[in-house]
Amino acid sequence: MIQHLSGQGKKTAGIVLRDARELALMREAGRIVAKVHEALRQALRPGISTSALDAIAEDVIRSHDAIPAFLGYHGFPASICTSINDEIVHGIPSPERFLNEGDIISIDVGVTYRGWVGDSAWTYPVGEIGEDARALLEAAEGALWAGIEQARSGNRLGDISAAIQAYAESRGFAIIREYAGHGVGRQMHEPPKILNYGQPGTGMRLRPGMTFALEPMVAVGHWLTRVDADGWTVRTQDGSLSAHFEHTLAVTEGDPMIMTIL
Repeated sequence: MIQHLSGQGKKTAGIVLRDARELALMREAGRIVAKVHEALRQALRPGISTSALDAIAEDVIRSHDAIPAFLGYHGFPASICTSINDEIVHGIPSPERFLNEGDIISIDVGVTYRGWVGDSAWTYPVGEIGEDARALLEAAEGALWAGIEQARSGNRLGDISAAIQAYAESRGFAIIREYAGHGVGRQMHEPPKILNYGQPGTGMRLRPGMTFALEPMVAVGHWLTRVDADGWTVRTQDGSLSAHFEHTLAVTEGDPMIMTIL
């Protein structure tokens, strides 16, 4: 779940540095998130409702003695976010919303396990999708991996932001600017905010033990957004397709540790 721009352990510049024990617990939370995504990926098909996907997700989460982190978060009424086509993030599952052949759907999953949060989003094709949609998904996922590659000790926060922006824009897509990635750990949203655009060599220097949720949001058209009357669903202002990809990770002495994979 993203952060609009409006624990324990050591701290540096207000950022908590997680130790090996804490990282192991976050890894377990992330593994549960990944299991939820795998179950949802297998369930995706034209005709399924987004509320059915929500029920599947909650069952998997609770079967692993975890809690849906989104449910009740600032009043959010479901266990996952389901955002279809021009919806960017925070779409609310509904028994009246059914997936159609050719849709793309962003599914954002958050769990709390033994007091630690895992958070990951992925955008999936529903059946066969058009070439524009496929190119969008490839660019948005690639932007996530470009950002992860820069999440290394000694780099700066702006290196992550700039890499995400450069990857998406070099492929002709727009970066959504009104929402950001974030620190994550004991809480869903912790410092720092991690923009998906910026300048390399700027911002806070990265240190081992920092834990982030990187989540580029990418649109076919303009980056401006609007929020629906439900107060949650964010969509592109121009109605163009959007995709959203997210992993929770930790900065280490070497390669970034991706938490939200199996």
